[in-house]
Amino acid sequence: MVDIQTISIVIASASVVAGVVYYALQLRHQTKLRQTDLIMRLYSTMGSKEFFESLTKFMMMEFKDYDDYRKKYASSPTGFSEKPEVIALSTVGIFFNAVGILLLMKLLDANLTARLFRNVIVYTWEKMKPIIEGYRKEAIGSQVLAEYEYLYNEMKKREQRGIKSG
Repeated sequence: MVDIQTISIVIASASVVAGVVYYALQLRHQTKLRQTDLIMRLYSTMGSKEFFESLTKFMMMEFKDYDDYRKKYASSPTGFSEKPEVIALSTVGIFFNAVGILLLMKLLDANLTARLFRNVIVYTWEKMKPIIEGYRKEAIGSQVLAEYEYLYNEMKKREQRGIKSG
């Protein structure tokens, strides 16, 4: 026969297990909420007038290769310039490099990132790639915007698997 003490131990143990399960579910839910909040803030930044102007200016740049880019836009020995096109390129590159870092550190959901940003990441990286490769060759061993390239590669993987952007 089961006594009251045994029943109370079983109830207490079940309560602890239920509490742990509830806490784990809450923790998982909070993590998803934080990721969603972060990506929506990034999306809002991308939709800002300042970023959109930089993106537009960068996408309207015309160059054949890295040397042509340097001749037209960044003729200083350092590659830096006060020209709006160079500032636009930097703005876009730094923004998507930051998104790449967050994705690499698993602070963003990869599928949600792909749905919101994939097209613009792919188009901008493909246009920027010759410039980045040129900078990397000049600064031997440099991995300038490596996380942006990682982000691009992740978006292309999802594209190949059939995850389309929204």
